Amino acid sequence: MSVAKEQFVVDESGKRTAVLLDIRRYFELLEAQEELESIRAFDEAKAAGDETIPLSQAIKEIEDARE
Repeated sequence: MSVAKEQFVVDESGKRTAVLLDIRRYFELLEAQEELESIRAFDEAKAAGDETIPLSQAIKEIEDARE
């Protein structure tokens, strides 16, 4: 992960209104956000306590439903 050098866009009164990011840092943040979303989805699915089935069975059921 790169070191952040913050740059801000300010309005007429000096209030910070936006942040400028290095493009590499932007993509690092996007990747981290996607990973966090995946972790949360996994945790929610696990907490739901639903019955699990093998992937091969799930694929077969989806393919059978398409026919």
